[in-house]
Amino acid sequence: MSDNNSTRLFRFLPAVDEVLKAPDVEMLLQSMPRSLVLEAARDTIAGLRNDLQANRLQITPNDHARNFLLAQAVQETARRANTRNRPNLRRVLNLTGVVLHTNLGRAVLGESARQAINQAASGYSNLELDLQTGKRGSRYAPVEELLTKLSGAEASLVVNNNAAAVLLALGTLARGREVIVSRGQLVEIGGSFRIPEVMAQSGARLVEVGATNKTYARDYQNAITPETALLLQVHTSNYRIVGFTRETSTAELVAIGREYRLPVMCDLGSGSLVDFSAAGMPVEPTVQEVVCAGADVVTFSGDKLLGGPQAGIIVGKKVYIDRMKKNPLTRAVRIDKFTVAGLEATLREYLAPQQAWLRVPTLQMLAARQKELKHLAERLVEQLRDGAAQQARFAIVAAPSAVGGGAMPTADLPSWAVEVLPRTMTAQQLADRLRDEEPAVIGRLQDERLLLDVRTLLPGEEDALVEVLSRALLDGGGSP
Repeated sequence: MSDNNSTRLFRFLPAVDEVLKAPDVEMLLQSMPRSLVLEAARDTIAGLRNDLQANRLQITPNDHARNFLLAQAVQETARRANTRNRPNLRRVLNLTGVVLHTNLGRAVLGESARQAINQAASGYSNLELDLQTGKRGSRYAPVEELLTKLSGAEASLVVNNNAAAVLLALGTLARGREVIVSRGQLVEIGGSFRIPEVMAQSGARLVEVGATNKTYARDYQNAITPETALLLQVHTSNYRIVGFTRETSTAELVAIGREYRLPVMCDLGSGSLVDFSAAGMPVEPTVQEVVCAGADVVTFSGDKLLGGPQAGIIVGKKVYIDRMKKNPLTRAVRIDKFTVAGLEATLREYLAPQQAWLRVPTLQMLAARQKELKHLAERLVEQLRDGAAQQARFAIVAAPSAVGGGAMPTADLPSWAVEVLPRTMTAQQLADRLRDEEPAVIGRLQDERLLLDVRTLLPGEEDALVEVLSRALLDGGGSP
C-alpha cells in the first residue's frame, strides 16, 4: 500500500468517543472504571494508526474501511480493557508436578483452612480478645496449645516466615555473641538469602566448624569460648551431600550443649509433623523427633511439608520462647488473623494423623498412588482427543514429579503426564497462550513437547484444564 493510501486511511480511524459508544464497549463501562476503558481505547487507536503507517493492514480507502477499523478498534479495546482489569494475582492450574512450587504459592490449603480464613475475613474475630475473661488476649493462643501438643515442646511462637523465625531466635539468644554451625550447613534458603547473611543481620557472630562434607562433635567442642551463645544445626533440606560424609547428630549436639550449658537450636526448614517414609519417601527428621532429641529451639516453615499458610514456626523450651516474645522484632514479624485461622485449621488436621493424609492437599499429592495418577492422565487424554485432536497429538508418558519448596531434593516421585504436541503452533507458543488464559495453565516444556504432570492437578480442576487447553489450541487456528 502506498504512503498516500495510508494517509487517506487515517481519516477513517474512529474517534475515541465513537469507540466508547459502541454497544460492546458500553457494556464494559458498566463494570469497569471509565479511565481504564478510555486508556485502552486511546492505546488501541494509536496502535491502529501505527499499523496503517507501517502498511500492516491490507485494506483500501473505501466505504468498508471505516466499518472495518471501527470493528477492529472495538474488539481490541475490549481485549485490552479486560486484560488490564483482571487481578495481577490470578488462579493457576499447576501441571508442573512440583507440589510445593514457590513461584505458584507453595502449599495449597485444605478445605478446613480455607473455611477458617473466609470466616476470619467475613467479619470481626476474637484475634486478641479472651472471650472467657473479656480481657485482652494473645493472637498466638489459638495455635500455641496445638503446636506444643503436636510437637511435644514446652512452648511455641509463630512469625511470618521461617527466615524471620531464624532471625528472631538468633537475635534474641545470641546477639553480639558467637553461634557455632557446621560449615556444611551454611545453606542458601532461597531468593539468594543465606544463613550467614541472616545471622549477620541478627547481630550474632558466625563461627564455622568442620569441613564441607564432615563435621565431628569435637569440632564444636574445640570452638566453644566464653563468647559462645548458641550451637546451631541447620537441616540441609534443599540439597544433599553424599559419599564421604559425617554430620554431628542432634543428640550429639544436645549432649555438648548440656555439657557446656549452651542452648541448641535446630532449623529444620521444611519441617514435618508426619513420617514421610511411611509413604515410601526419604526419611526426614520430624519436628517431634528433634524436640524429643533435646533441641532447645526448633524452627520450620508453615507452607512447606506442613501444608499450611506461610509462617515461621518456633517451638522449644519455654524460657527461650518467652524471651523471643519480648523481643521488639516479634511485633514487626507477627502473623495476621488469616495466618492464625489457616494455621490453626491445618494443625487440627494433624491431631488425627491418618486424617491429615486425606485432608491436607500437600500430603495428598505427595502420597498419590501411581495407578490413580495414570487413570487421571488417561481420562484427560480421552477428553482432549474428543475436542482438539486436529490441533494436537496427545499421549500419556511417565514423568518425574518433585516435592519442591527446597524439600526432599532426592525424593523419587514417579508420576504420569499428558504429553501435548501441537500441530498448529510450537510448544512454546502453546505454553505462552496457556499462561494468558483464565485460569492460567503452567506445565513443563521438554523437547518441543508440553508435559502436563497430573500429580499437582487438584480435585475438580479436570474440566477447567480440558476447556482451557482446548480453547488455546483451537484459537491457534492455522497460525505457524
